[in-house]
Amino acid sequence: MPSVNVTRDLRGGVLVLPGGRPRDTSPSRGWQLANQRMLWLATSLRYELGSSVRVQRVQYRTRGWNSPRLDAVRDAESALARLQRDIGSSPVVLVGHSMGARVAAHLSGSDGVVGVVALAPWWPHNDAELVPAGRRLLTLHGTADTWTDPRASSTQTRWASDRGVDARWVGLPNSGHYLLRDFRRWHRLTAEFVAEQLCVSEARPGD
Repeated sequence: MPSVNVTRDLRGGVLVLPGGRPRDTSPSRGWQLANQRMLWLATSLRYELGSSVRVQRVQYRTRGWNSPRLDAVRDAESALARLQRDIGSSPVVLVGHSMGARVAAHLSGSDGVVGVVALAPWWPHNDAELVPAGRRLLTLHGTADTWTDPRASSTQTRWASDRGVDARWVGLPNSGHYLLRDFRRWHRLTAEFVAEQLCVSEARPGD
């Protein structure tokens, strides 16, 4: 995907949400792989989308989903509020990996959110049902994932489409859970979807 023109004002934001564990109250650290993966992705998105889009990566306080407190959701809500203060009324796309995709589903009904990218989502309770009609959903899942089930995410994405969500599932052949195999395609498909939602379409001169 060509990088996009950066000469115009901010026209949107991206909130990047890392994975985690079902229950873990230990502190989240920047060097942990869940955070490193989203650092690489956020860096790629900043390059591809340019300064017209604000890309913000979340680092949760703790590593777990931690029901019923939902620590990750609470942290992401605060990060979304900060991002929206920065960009005003511009639209936001949520990009989440694994547990982060579950967080994204829970925030998808928030004002200003226009789309969700779910990367190898952990949706144990049909969490895609939380994505409301009027949003767009792109689910990317490696077909060799043994941590979260690509068949389940495909089914949930189809159900979302059946109830009116503009939803699409894409399988990445032989890719696993950690976005490493064919990582450029994971990043490219994510950037293309975000650019479409935020109407970023002009290529840089010379690209």
